[in-house]
Formats: sequence, C-alpha cells, structure tokens
Amino acid sequence: MKVERFLTGILSTNCYVAWNEQTKEAVIVDPAAYSKKLAEFLREEGLKPQAVLLTHGHFDHIMGLDALLLDYPVPVYVHEAEKELIADPKTNLSLTYTNGYVFEGAIYVADGQKIEAAGVTFEVLFTPGHTLGGCCYYAETENILFSGDTLFRCSIGRSDLPTGDEATLIRSIKEKLLVLPEHTVVYPGHMAATTIQTEKTANPFLV
Repeated sequence: MKVERFLTGILSTNCYVAWNEQTKEAVIVDPAAYSKKLAEFLREEGLKPQAVLLTHGHFDHIMGLDALLLDYPVPVYVHEAEKELIADPKTNLSLTYTNGYVFEGAIYVADGQKIEAAGVTFEVLFTPGHTLGGCCYYAETENILFSGDTLFRCSIGRSDLPTGDEATLIRSIKEKLLVLPEHTVVYPGHMAATTIQTEKTANPFLV
C-alpha cells in the first residue's frame, strides 16, 4: 500500500491517500479540505476511493467531506464516542475559525473494530485524550498507523481543547500505540511521519 500526504485546510492538516497499487482502490484519511491538488491526484492516478477514515471530529480534519463525497459517495468512519463533537460547531472548533461546520453522515465504529477497505484491514484503536472519541487506524499487514492528533513526531496532541484530557491522552498512547511493532510507520495529523521506535525512545512526553 502506498501513502501520499496532502497539506489541506487552513491549519495545514495532513490528509492521506492510501491505495492498493494493484487494484487502485484507496482510502482517504482526514480530509480537511477537498483541494484541487487532491482531486487532481485522485483522477490522474485513476484511484477508486472506498472509504474515508476520520481520526476525530475537529473541523480541520473534516471540512472537505461534503465536496469529496459529491465525487466519491463512500462511507465515512469515526469512533462512536465522537458523535456529539462532530455534530457541534462550537465543540469541533469550526465556529472559532469559520462560520461553522458539522457532519452527521458518519458510520460510528468501536475500539477493535476491523474496517475492510482497499484490500486492507484497518483496526480501530480507541485513543481518547485529544478528544473524547479520538482514534487511530492500524493496518498490521502494511505496518502503518494513522494517528491523527493523538501522536506526533516527538510530540503529542493538544489536550486543552473541548473534551481533551492530558492524562488520558498519554495513557492512550502508551497502552494502545507504543505496544505496536517498533517498525510501524506513524502518519500523524500534523508534521512529518515517524515510527513507533522513534517515539518510544525520543518523544519527551513519553520517555
């Protein structure tokens, strides 16, 4: 599975396209905006999106959904504990930066649930702390993890926003993410990619 990163939205959120090179089937992670560059890439590569995976409901990870779904009407997954936040423009912070945005068409998933898309199994890892319903998506066969705003390269997500909690966030990372194989590549919601090994040894919030 190949992964391409796009900086999208007003906060330069990482939106990822991950696709099966044989079938061209793809998943899209956290579309902050449906940018011209992203749209052209999908068309030019002949990719066939199968699903959208949302790591959490903050506005800077979801505001491209409406435009994207017009071109690709695929299921959108988010953790069940994020249902209220994603539908509240104040809590999802969209009213702070825009006129407000909510999304109510998601399929809600639970911790440990498996999502089959693009020929790959993505396991939902419930990692609250940045938000109440934050989660990560782990593809064991591909050695990749989409961590959203839970874990960054040598840093962690903010916990001072609505429904966040620092102790919960650190516990989530240590119990759910740092136990993954060290060679797992981590694709975060902001900043560059990293590995579990790097975060176990060099992240000042965790060592």
